[in-house]
Amino acid sequence: MKDRSIHILNFVGLGFFEPAIRLATGEEVKKNLIGLFKKILLPILSISLFLILWHSGAAYLYNVEKSARIEKALSDRGETAALEMKTCIESGDVSCQPNTLPSPAQVWMAYKSLLADHRIITEKKAAFAEKVATTNAKREAQGLSLIEYTGRPSFVDQILTSLKTVFAGFLLALFIAVPIGIMLGLSPTLRSSVNWLIQIFKPVSPVVWLLLVFMIVKTLTRGSDADSAFIISFISVGLCSMWATLVNTSMGVSSVDKDYINVAKVLQLNVGQKVFKIILPSSFPLIFTGLRITLSVAWMVLIAIELLAQSPGLGSFVWEEFQNGANDSNSKIIVAMFVIGIIGFLLDRIMLTIQKFVTFTEETA
Repeated sequence: MKDRSIHILNFVGLGFFEPAIRLATGEEVKKNLIGLFKKILLPILSISLFLILWHSGAAYLYNVEKSARIEKALSDRGETAALEMKTCIESGDVSCQPNTLPSPAQVWMAYKSLLADHRIITEKKAAFAEKVATTNAKREAQGLSLIEYTGRPSFVDQILTSLKTVFAGFLLALFIAVPIGIMLGLSPTLRSSVNWLIQIFKPVSPVVWLLLVFMIVKTLTRGSDADSAFIISFISVGLCSMWATLVNTSMGVSSVDKDYINVAKVLQLNVGQKVFKIILPSSFPLIFTGLRITLSVAWMVLIAIELLAQSPGLGSFVWEEFQNGANDSNSKIIVAMFVIGIIGFLLDRIMLTIQKFVTFTEETA
């Protein structure tokens, strides 16, 4: 009956009612409800469960720390001090609050505080720029360096600095790893000759790369106005993360179908034409897989490298908050953790989208 109704509607030109008729059937309703449950309700339930577990864990740790503080006050200074400590904690006074895992509500408040702080700093920057606009115009005409704002960067500023560093490191890795990977893929002899070097340097810690780069850059930038901290950071990120792209590019080039190579010989393509018209298009799936891994690794090692290189960014932000030890420092660290994770996920999605456009193959996450 359902198929007959759809056939009649199509015949009289009202086929656009077909989805409504199919939806009206019990089977389609059940299918749509199952799809809705899987795509919307299950993620909502998982997020709710995560928040509940997080809140419960934070409350438990808070109570443990609270009891420990009261007991310490009791053992050190007596019952009066213990009662005072308990009263102080229950009053919400920040000076005596247990410093432990923050609750979701505290993290949300810290997030809003960081955004408010960013707005304040942005206004200060605008006021400073307006104040020195005339002076900077004169200095620029004289060929002198401009007066720049040297105040504390906001959380958003540090995010942007980290993004700039990771993209600079990623581009460095791209320009080093892809050409070398192509050469290694084209020459089995060369590949076997330098494979030992790749296998040795690939697992080297970011800390070691940072120290090596620091030794070189500090000498080359001596006496210059270059931002040595940024240079050290992005070069270290690039050297740490380039190995996946190098290995995947070499594998992709070496595994190109021999029929394609034979076609290139028949067409009498030169080396450049063979690389750009035959080898690279065939190798793109593996190359982009390596680039996705490289970008992920670059984002992961960036935090540690920024921390050690004392370069402004999320790494420095996390370390400063940890050393600060303020009542909301833990909450701000958790905010930074979520931001790092979300940005890492978005970067991977961007690379996956580019890969689909370039390679015309379906890749899964």
